[in-house]
Amino acid sequence: MTKKKLPVRFTGQHFTIDKVLIKDAIKQANITQQDTVLDIGAGKGFITVHLLKNVNKVVAIENDLVLYKHLCKRFNNAQNVQVVGCDFRKFTVPLLPFKVVSNIPYGITSDIFRILMFDNVELFLGGSIVLQSEPAKKLVSSKVYNPYTVFYHTFYDLEFLYEISPGSFLPPPTVKSALLKIKRKQSSIDFELKVKYLAFISCLLQKPDLSVRTALKSIFRKSQVRSISEKFGINLNAQNCMFVAKSMEKLFFGNAGSCPRKISSVIT
Repeated sequence: MTKKKLPVRFTGQHFTIDKVLIKDAIKQANITQQDTVLDIGAGKGFITVHLLKNVNKVVAIENDLVLYKHLCKRFNNAQNVQVVGCDFRKFTVPLLPFKVVSNIPYGITSDIFRILMFDNVELFLGGSIVLQSEPAKKLVSSKVYNPYTVFYHTFYDLEFLYEISPGSFLPPPTVKSALLKIKRKQSSIDFELKVKYLAFISCLLQKPDLSVRTALKSIFRKSQVRSISEKFGINLNAQNCMFVAKSMEKLFFGNAGSCPRKISSVIT
């Protein structure tokens, strides 16, 4: 078996070269001809070239200057591809609903998810993302310590589809990778309350290993806790980190107006 040559100039990115994986990622994203789709960390355009056949517009975002120039040249005649040369954290997302199909830069995974599923929750419709396996598993774990993770699950269904062989990349990564599917939930929640909602979650999860009862007492009056438990079917003796997004959502949007104590958590 012949070994695949490594790029002469390694940028730290691991390009997705597996066509079967790319096609499945596009399929899992449920994209249509009307969609605008972002390819974050587009690299040499291995995903972009498949996307442009299936969607209205592809925005290929690449921070590396050499790769950016390569993308500009490769897609010069593609009318539905926009190539943007910048760090995604400085990118201004389209002011219209969009999806993402991407093999994202692993080093800024948390920042990317925060930008997509918190900062732009109003516009981000979901998609499929190749990322490091460990953070993907944390996103779907039954134990939650990160307030942002609870927030994401309130607005999106997150599904760990499968782990990906290192041979699907060039050069092969030393860490395990996975494909994550993100699907926007049907919701009537007011997005204007998202900052307050995140502060509410942060307050409850300040001490994730304590009981739900103790966490609720930090926000609600003692006399309210029992009635809240009965109203929403909450197990007060459960560990706080097991508190699911649906319960957080019911608590906040059903009782936020009656919270007697100020939620003073700092959102980080």
